Amino acid sequence: MTDPAFATAAHIAAVHKRLGESYGMPVWSQPGEPPIDELVGSFLGQNTSDVNSSRAFAALKAAYPSWLAVMDAPLDELTAVIRSCGLANRKAPRIQKALRTILVKCGDFDLRWLADLPVDEARAWLTELDGIGNKSASILLLFGLNRPAFPVDTHVHRVTRRLGLAPDSASPDKVMGIVERHAPGAWFYPLHLNLIRHGRQVCQARQPRCRACVLRDLCETGRVTVPASES
Repeated sequence: MTDPAFATAAHIAAVHKRLGESYGMPVWSQPGEPPIDELVGSFLGQNTSDVNSSRAFAALKAAYPSWLAVMDAPLDELTAVIRSCGLANRKAPRIQKALRTILVKCGDFDLRWLADLPVDEARAWLTELDGIGNKSASILLLFGLNRPAFPVDTHVHRVTRRLGLAPDSASPDKVMGIVERHAPGAWFYPLHLNLIRHGRQVCQARQPRCRACVLRDLCETGRVTVPASES
């Protein structure tokens, strides 16, 4: 009888290899901005498009010379500055609250020390901030600090469940735990980005292009949608 853990690990490995062959293996590079920028960007990016969040972040950086200035800005002014990202009335106070908490706990806004903690501890520290969940914390750790954390956004969540890497009922946090438990940390960066690319280009939410999918033979949904006799 096949060990379920071994089967899951093998399935992830096959998906990772196939996506890498199709899209290449993205390699992490040192970001030009400090981790605190990634954190604030994650607030702005919640429930909006990358275009809108990027526009709001650029407006924020143009309006204020430092994170201390953002923290001390009049709330209505900050809300107006980031309005393009949507839900600004909720995001602005959360950003200021997070900055105050970080300043009190750390004495500054430098979060690079999180790279020295085990991932679970660093993620737990970040998720104590109001409005930061496991996805946002994992994005900061993976992209900002090159730590082996696996963020699960809407594309990753959809594609992994369709592939059968996680149950249909699995939450994003459940998917995160499955991948982190059964795959090497060195895979998280390319796998995360390739799953997003695949979800946008092929495994789309409403009309997945199963016949064009390089993962079809590895995918529970694809095998049902396109029977072997039609391949």
